[in-house]
Amino acid sequence: MKKIYSSAADALEGVLFDGMTIAAGGFGLCGIPELLIAAIREAGTKDLTVASNNAGVDDFGLGVLLQSRQIKKMISSYVGENAEFMRQYLSGELELEFNPQGTLAERMRAGGAGIPGFYTKTGVGTVIAEGKDHKDFNGETYILETGLVMDLAIVKAWKADETGNAIFRKTARNFNPPAATCGKICIMEVEEIVPVGSLDPDHIHLPGIYVHRLIQGDHEKRIEQRTTRNA
Repeated sequence: MKKIYSSAADALEGVLFDGMTIAAGGFGLCGIPELLIAAIREAGTKDLTVASNNAGVDDFGLGVLLQSRQIKKMISSYVGENAEFMRQYLSGELELEFNPQGTLAERMRAGGAGIPGFYTKTGVGTVIAEGKDHKDFNGETYILETGLVMDLAIVKAWKADETGNAIFRKTARNFNPPAATCGKICIMEVEEIVPVGSLDPDHIHLPGIYVHRLIQGDHEKRIEQRTTRNA
């Protein structure tokens, strides 16, 4: 099976359609699939439902798809760095499903593992619990959360071999592996593709069995919040 494609646009060929659901990896501006996001914007695919920890910033990451009005719904944990996200939500232009970060990561992981739902204490007694099934275990109340299975997963890794076995660096590992597993199709962009056998099997964070298409590209290293002081 051919996994390596020449560009993000080539890797997305035949995959995108209006109204689809997408799981996007990344944490803040760390480990976001920026090349694939840019290609989705260029393709003009609209009415998207995107599950991601956040939506980047106004001019980078998923923020560019908000600017172009291609996202109709976000399933997110943190939206504090994106003014356009906030504006669209408060004006009723964007649907938002809030998830605690750990719950969102577990919903992705559960979907990828074939687990339709799980109970968690997180969110009990808050708006997060409204309309959800409650159940007591050992005298404690839990709420039912459902696993996420998305049409497409877009993720970014530091290094991968030609079959898609991947290594993520530091904070990029928070959401990329579970996001990758919950997509019916997973497309991954990496900083470096290496020959099969050159990665230590004990260091692999995501087995290549989850990865359907793979691209290598140059990536911008942005800092989400920069704080400086006088020398």
